[in-house]
Amino acid sequence: MTTLITGIAGFIGSSLAKHLLDAGETVIGLDNLSDYYDPTLKQARLDRLTSCENFSFHLMNIEDLTQLDNLFAKHEPTHVVHLAGQVGVRYSLTHPQDYVSANIVGSFHVIECAKRYKTEHLLIASTSSVYGANTKFPAQETDRADHPLTIYAASKRAVELMAHSYASLYNLPITMMRFFTVYGPWGRPDMAPFLFLDAIFNDRPIDVFNHGKMTRDFTFVDDLTLSLQKLMQAPPIKDKPVGNFDSLSPVAPHRVVNIGNADPIQLMDFIRAIETATGKQFQINMQEMQAGDMVNTCADTRLLQELTSYQPTTSINDGVGKLVNWYRSFYKY
Repeated sequence: MTTLITGIAGFIGSSLAKHLLDAGETVIGLDNLSDYYDPTLKQARLDRLTSCENFSFHLMNIEDLTQLDNLFAKHEPTHVVHLAGQVGVRYSLTHPQDYVSANIVGSFHVIECAKRYKTEHLLIASTSSVYGANTKFPAQETDRADHPLTIYAASKRAVELMAHSYASLYNLPITMMRFFTVYGPWGRPDMAPFLFLDAIFNDRPIDVFNHGKMTRDFTFVDDLTLSLQKLMQAPPIKDKPVGNFDSLSPVAPHRVVNIGNADPIQLMDFIRAIETATGKQFQINMQEMQAGDMVNTCADTRLLQELTSYQPTTSINDGVGKLVNWYRSFYKY
């Protein structure tokens, strides 16, 4: 198995690559090392991988179809895990064009190359944000996702639909992965867990929206990457659904899978876990609900469990403890 991971220097991409390389697999990585957040953190993630003889890295943009096609032609990956793209719900409120370019145009290029070079299984990152204005919880893959609240969510939903077209036209096995809130060591600086740690270690207050009355399906990164390894080996097969809750398309080898913990945590409980792990106390500014945010997220993970025997094992206290220990070590606190 030869796996191409786009967005290899990202949080999930680097974590998945490390697990695959440790298992003896061959990994090709690409990333543009954008400055959306600190490139030195991205480089540090890459440095964990470069000593592995089965790893190669390519600096490029997925918006460049010629470069991407050359990479596919050279390596002919059997599996592609497409994680590259513009992330961030709040950033999409001020920079919508970036999401069209990276997420829609860039993803089209990845899908087109996977088709050209007959990839055995293409897995593409989506987001729980596509559930948007839905009020049904837990969110199930077969629920409608027609009311995104941000251009970020809309761009990811557009990719889901485009991917279905390719799966149908070219019999290309595609799994769309709807990630819920992922946290842990090497995490993204623009996400709440990281922002909270930066504030508490530097004695700054934090803004807590909707007066803390929010829940999130926090998923520890090691639980997630182990599930992805197994999901890679379970490509969708047309006309072969799994259980009566499968999201498999009726006309194509295309499936949507929630990647979450299925155990939502109150935001204030997550904040208290950080206080316990750090031995410090937050200064909290309670705020009204922010535009584009969802009040609650919760994944129905029965399909993921059926496909992979996935069962998360990391409690919120253990996960936060590991995150805090890494943060202290990496940032010298």
